[in-house]
Amino acid sequence: MAHIIIIGASTGGLPAAYEARDVLGSEHTITVVSNTPIFHFVPSNPWVAIGSRKRKDISFYLESYLTAKNIAFSAAGVTEIQPDNNRILLGDGSLLNYDFLIVATGPKLAFDEIEGLGPAGFTHSICTIDHAEATYKSWQEFIKNPGPIVVGAVQGASCYGPAYEYALILNHALRKAKIRDRVPMTFVTSEPYIGHLGLGGVGDSKGLLESEFRHNDIKWITNAKLIKVDADKMIVEQVNEQAETMNTHELPFAFSMMLPAFKGVDCVANMGEDVVNPRGFIKVDEFQRNPKYANIYGVGVCIAIPPVGGSPLTVGVPKTGYMIESMAKASVSNIKAAIEGKEPSTRASWDAICLADMGNTGAAFVASPQIPPRNVAWLKKGKWVHYAKVGFEKYFIYKMKKGVAEPAFEKHLLKLMGLAKTK
Repeated sequence: MAHIIIIGASTGGLPAAYEARDVLGSEHTITVVSNTPIFHFVPSNPWVAIGSRKRKDISFYLESYLTAKNIAFSAAGVTEIQPDNNRILLGDGSLLNYDFLIVATGPKLAFDEIEGLGPAGFTHSICTIDHAEATYKSWQEFIKNPGPIVVGAVQGASCYGPAYEYALILNHALRKAKIRDRVPMTFVTSEPYIGHLGLGGVGDSKGLLESEFRHNDIKWITNAKLIKVDADKMIVEQVNEQAETMNTHELPFAFSMMLPAFKGVDCVANMGEDVVNPRGFIKVDEFQRNPKYANIYGVGVCIAIPPVGGSPLTVGVPKTGYMIESMAKASVSNIKAAIEGKEPSTRASWDAICLADMGNTGAAFVASPQIPPRNVAWLKKGKWVHYAKVGFEKYFIYKMKKGVAEPAFEKHLLKLMGLAKTK
């Protein structure tokens, strides 16, 4: 009998746990360890931060749903991974031994790398539900006394879509409130161009998003290096292709949301340079296994993926939902093979499916594979995307409560898009 421990219980860890129970059967022990007792659907955070979603709409307590699938659960968090001893140290001081470990922790949010950045400083965040709720509270005060807005993502960020979403959702909310004319908006990003998204663009994402910004009077600064944030302004250096400073911008703001750089969480980052990259993300091979410790697997945002070339500033690669679920599925399949004494053979799909709400419209893209050159680069805009994202939110939460790991909604969406042959 093997003991499989999964660290993390979000869009990577929870599907991995359900997949493990379905594939490995009842004779093996599965334990999920999280630093919170609650699951929440992260892609809905931009909506929480504008007030169109509440915590109760996108979250639930984990334990009863995991117990129903005969999966043990702890919300104590992990203080240390001890790979040489095949065990983890929990936040409550207890030790758990494992035969196989799936690391699905998500990132550490590196607000501390820039002075004045983040909820402890002068900008807001939508990275967690707590951040999003605090952002909405400040937003309610802002609309009573509006002023300039700055939204974007700093150097080293690995997820750009939510910043674009939030900027355009705010734009729509301001128009509805009839105060858009009182709010200059600027989008600040380390991307080399608008619509890069950490992916080298997808189809005409550059043209589409630039058009949306121009149409909605949103200015932008690309190749932007955020230097410092004060209470009512931020200092941004704009660099050239050699990363040399061309211009320095002093941007006033009355409300700002900036996505931070990502790092590996402490218990992962502390495993050493043979296990993780310089930013603390876990290294994995084509089978999701760590090259040094073959019984450790990585899933989701916590894994190391080299950035797409050609950017003077660090622009991380996003890991989207369909891709993450595919990593979870591959990890479990290869653990099953290892238990049976076989070589691993299952590789994750590196296809990206993204649904982005933009206030009164939306954009959907499929990139297969996620990193260019691609077999498929598909991009469409329309109001239907908003409803598709609402549907995906409801379906994902439903299947996580039911203990279903298969990404059926995404496959059905591909079929509707006429892209059913995409992996």
